[in-house]
Order: sequence, then C-alpha cells, then structure tokens
Amino acid sequence: MPPTQALSAPQKALLKLGLGRDIDLALHLPLRYEDETRIVKLRDAREGDTVQIEATVTASEIAYRPRRQLVVTVDDGSDTCVLRFFSFYPSQQKALAVGTRIRARGELKGGFLGWQMVHPTCRAADGDLPDALTPVYPTSASLPQSYLRKAVLGGLKRAELSDTLPPGFAQEIGLEPEWDLRRSLAFLHQPTPDTSLAALEDRSHPAWQRLKAEELLAQQLSQLQSKRERARLRAPALDTVRTEPVQALRPAQGERNLPLHERLLAALPFQLTPAQRRVSEEIARDLARNVPMHRLLQGDVGSGKTVVAALGAAIAIDAGWQCALMAPTEILAQQHFGKLIGWLEPLLAPRGQRVAWLTGSQKKKERGEMLQLVASGEAALVIGTHAVIQDQVRFRNLALAIIDEQHRFGVAQRLALRGKANSGQDGLACTDVEEPHLLMMTATPIPRTLAMSYYADLDVSTIDELPPGRTPVVTKVVADSRRDEVIERIRGQLAQGRQVYWVCPLIEESEALDLSNATATHEALSAALPGVLVGLLHSRMTPAEKKAAMSLFTAGTMGVLVSTTVIEVGVDVPNASLMVIEHAERFGLSQLHQLRGRVGRGAAASACVLLYSSGDGGRLGETARARLKAMVETADGFEIARRDLEIRGPGEFLGARQSGAALLRFADLATDTELLDAARRQAPLMLDRHPALAEKHVTRWLGGRQDFLKA
Repeated sequence: MPPTQALSAPQKALLKLGLGRDIDLALHLPLRYEDETRIVKLRDAREGDTVQIEATVTASEIAYRPRRQLVVTVDDGSDTCVLRFFSFYPSQQKALAVGTRIRARGELKGGFLGWQMVHPTCRAADGDLPDALTPVYPTSASLPQSYLRKAVLGGLKRAELSDTLPPGFAQEIGLEPEWDLRRSLAFLHQPTPDTSLAALEDRSHPAWQRLKAEELLAQQLSQLQSKRERARLRAPALDTVRTEPVQALRPAQGERNLPLHERLLAALPFQLTPAQRRVSEEIARDLARNVPMHRLLQGDVGSGKTVVAALGAAIAIDAGWQCALMAPTEILAQQHFGKLIGWLEPLLAPRGQRVAWLTGSQKKKERGEMLQLVASGEAALVIGTHAVIQDQVRFRNLALAIIDEQHRFGVAQRLALRGKANSGQDGLACTDVEEPHLLMMTATPIPRTLAMSYYADLDVSTIDELPPGRTPVVTKVVADSRRDEVIERIRGQLAQGRQVYWVCPLIEESEALDLSNATATHEALSAALPGVLVGLLHSRMTPAEKKAAMSLFTAGTMGVLVSTTVIEVGVDVPNASLMVIEHAERFGLSQLHQLRGRVGRGAAASACVLLYSSGDGGRLGETARARLKAMVETADGFEIARRDLEIRGPGEFLGARQSGAALLRFADLATDTELLDAARRQAPLMLDRHPALAEKHVTRWLGGRQDFLKA
C-alpha cells in the first residue's frame, strides 16, 4: 500500500478497520447475505418478504407531503409497487426515469394503496443475475459495500492460504477434509443460492467449523508461546528463610527471627481461611523460582485477596526487593493503602523501610518525596493508581508487581508496570532481572472456558470460600414506583444504627437516557431523611472531596452515601447493611454483584435492593430480566460470572484485558468447547513437532497482535 498521506478515503478506512494485509481482507467475513440471484413476481410475494423484483418505471415524481420524498411507481407485469426515497440525489432520480427497466430489492409492505418498498436497492436491469448470495460486510461510513466487496475478493485471491493445520488435526475433530481454508473462505464470501441460511447464521456449516477450529488453534498457540517465552526470562528468586508452607496458625508473638510474612500472620487480627493459606503457598512457591510468576488470583467479593497480596509483598520485601501494587481507582488504592500500612508498616519501621503512596492528585512536594523514597529503595512497598507507571517513577529493585482488578487496566498499562523491573539508576545487581513477578487479582471470577482460552497463559489461584462471619445478602427486585417503600426501609436501618449505599448510574441528566442523576437523588434523599447526613460521591469530585466523603461514611458519621459506581470495588464498611441500586437494569451482571458485595461485610443482616425503571409499563428487556433474575437466584460469584459470559459474550466480559489483541471473531466459547479442547491438546504438540508451521499459523491469524496476549 502507498504511504498513508497518499491513501484515498476508502483505503484509510480499510486500515482503520484493521484490513491492511491480504489475509485480513480474506478473513473479514460478511455480517449477513442478500439474495440477488432470483427475481420474484409481485403476485407471488408476501408482505414482509425481502425480495428482488424486475420492473419498468411508470411514474417518477418528488412529493412534498408529509415530507420531501422521491416517489417512483414500477410495474413488473403482474402488479405495481411504489418505491419511496426520503433521501436521494439528482443522479438517483435520473436513473429512475419513466421507461427505465430496473431491479429493486427491499422489504415489501402491503396496505390499502398496494405494494411499496422504502429505500430499496436499485440498479439497471442489465446483465445476468449473480450466481452467489451477495455478502454484506461490517464497514464504516467512508467505506461503501461495493468498494469493500472488491477489496475483499482481491485480498482473498492474493492471500497465501496453504494448509497450516498439523497432520491429523482436521480428522480428529471431525472437520470435512474437502473444506480446506481457501475453499471455506471463498464459500463464506460468496455462498451458493441453495445454501441453508440457517447453517450460515448459526455457523454450523463445515466452512464455519474450519474457520473456528483454525482460529482457536491460533489463540492456543499464541498463549502457549507467550508462556514458554516467559519461562525463558529471569526474575529474582524470592526465597524465604523458612521453607515450610504458610502456617495455618499464627506463630507466638515475639518470634523476631521469623520471616516477615510469618510475622505479618502473627500480627493479623484474624486467621486465614484454608483457601487463603492454599493460594498463599502457591504464590510463595512461584516467588521462590527465578522464572517470572504470571498468576491470576481470583476470588469472590470479600474473599480476602488483599491479605494474600500482603503476604506475597512481605516475601519480596524480606528478600530485599521492592513490591508495587496498582489499583484502577484512587478510592480502591486508598483502601489498600489503609489496610497494608496498618499491617506492614509496624513490621517495616524497625528495618528503616516504609509504604509509599503515589497518585496523580498528589501535591508536587509530597510526590517528590515519594519518588525519592521509591528510587532509594526505602519504600519497600509502593501503592497507587496509574501514577505508579509514569516515566518519572524509578524503582531501585522491583521484584513483584501486583495489579488489582486487572480487567480495568489496558494491556499497555500492565506492560508498563512490568517494565519497571530495571528502572533503577544506581547499578544495583539486578541486571540479570528481565521481568518482575506478576500477580493479577480479580473479584470477577473467570469461567472455565475463558480460563482455557483468553487466560491460557496464566496460572490461576482461586479463593473459593469466604471468611467466617460474612452474612448472606438478601436480594430483592423492586419497581421504582415503590421508591417510598425503599426509603421507609432505609429509615428502619438508620434507626438501628446501620448505614446505607444508594448507587446511581449517571452523574448528570442525559436526554438520551432517562436516568435519575446522583445529584438529584442526593437532594431528594436529604429532604426525605431530615436529621441524617446524606453524602455524595462521584468521579467528577476532587480527590480531597472523595476522601472526605468516604472518611465520614467509614467513621459512621454519614448515614447514607449516594454514589456512582466509583464504590464498585474495594470499599469496606462493615456497618453498611443496605445497598440500593437505582436503574439496576442498566448495569452489567458482574458490576451488580460487585456492588452487592459492599454490604454483608459485618454481622448485621444485609440486603440489596435492585430498583428497576417501570416507566415503560414495568416491562424489562430480556437481557435485563436475565441479569436481575440471576442476582436473585445466586450469590455465588462463579455462577454469576458463568451467566454473565452467557449474556454478554467474551468481548464485553473481558473488558480491557485484550486491548490491542483480537478477540475470537468466529468461535463461540459457549458452543465450541469441543473445538477449544482439541486446540488445547494440539497446541503443545504442534509447537514441539511443527514449530515453523505453528509460527506461520499464528502470524496468519493474529499478525503482530499476539504480543498483546503476553500482558
């Protein structure tokens, strides 16, 4: 392709769609198909059918009522039909002059005045009919279908499509041998008219099966390559003084010769659960190796991931290295900072070490002091937001990077944190360290099929039990017409000395979405609850304002906190016993579950009220109904995650995890598990026995994007 500045608008649009290579064009498959292979007589048509007719224009005029439109009457010899165009060009009007023979394709609508089509596709009735269905591709405004069709067919003709599947793979998974990649793609771009549209739409056709199998194999190969490449890198071996597993019981106080992580255990005001001990041991074993850990720690809301992260940090610090913890929001980072400084600083102070705090809202002087602590190594643990990965932050010897709510960060941000391993300036002996250990945490459990595919390069630790004392949260779905009853319930909770969250989805009014805003709700609740301090928290407040509001709520001074979803993760107020989520039908399932997890953190009976809009006669859409039904039926985060994946699909579920990398375009994790299993089995065999073929296969399907999967 010529230099970018010399490209035409359609060529630039192609690049914007990621269609720069011939193989990219060949793999750009249609959204749907139009049947232009047949002519249907109007007398044989039924209302609602999308048909192609061949007819002569008998009248053509511009009408002005009820609005300006081009009205064209045509006759196909069996009946007449009116074609209406509400936007049109003079050239279009000229092409539809009286006496012209045309082909028109569109949806037929009947009525007292006879047949009509609105904005049909029209062309001159010359030449033979096509012998294949006409593809309709995903495109953009500056890229006409006609241009894209020619570009795709050209790319398909030029693309190198030799077979890259390992011997026997196609037969093992039941692929029909005659449907190789080239034939499959050629067919899906131009299916024959006798093809079952159902088989094309549900992707059960042998051509679709071939593409799905190849795509899943490419993904598995890429993930396995990433894992093997990482295994060749070097990270510091963070061995502890003792080699026994993390203790089930806290050691006696005063054992100064114990490793730091065991002294942390001794100082904690609670016992670890068996699940916390198990995952802590998995992490400790990883840290003791000189191969970079790449582990995902998943656990339901409130399962105690923070203390597991603290134990990992203690191991790194005890071995003489630094640890960084990055959280997506300042509120969550502050929550971690408050816990970890309380647990670790008393143990670090005698060693002359500190816990540092880095956020974008810091004053210049405080930030400068923190940067100095990090660079000198005096800050053994650094906690913060995206500020942790900024260029001016230089670690003396970073060995462990912890990322909380990892799906909220982009790939580039995670890569930047891992790149801090060698940011020190003093020539410390860390030149052999190519990569820090990486621990990613999520309260959104990963369903099995996602763990097998998008997270195949990760080791996964699961905290599958909650600490004792967590009260079950009762979930109720309530129409917002019963808002007064909900406010009465709030009064009852406040009278018992409890606290309440009220979550709104928007900060300010939107004409597009008829949603109550946090500010208006705050005013209404303040008026309805005289004598009660009702607070407000949203993302446009300054960090100081947010901190002040959270401090009042945490201290118990504030009875009700009206908030947007900034309190989704990390906020821990055991006295809060009621969560009201307004316009719950607008939230995702995992987000609803995260919000519900803000209550039930103490001994008091807790409830979550899902208020839904009854403005449309109280009716909910199918997806919203499925979400709210799941919330009522289960509090199990793993079951919630499974249903969320079913409802939303992997693209939305994963969020920023795959920024810059191709999500599965053709395979469906819900229905193609057999193909996924086969791809998982074949990937290591193919890498070992046919490495050149494996490289060619991954390059074909992912291009340069496989690098992003390493994050």
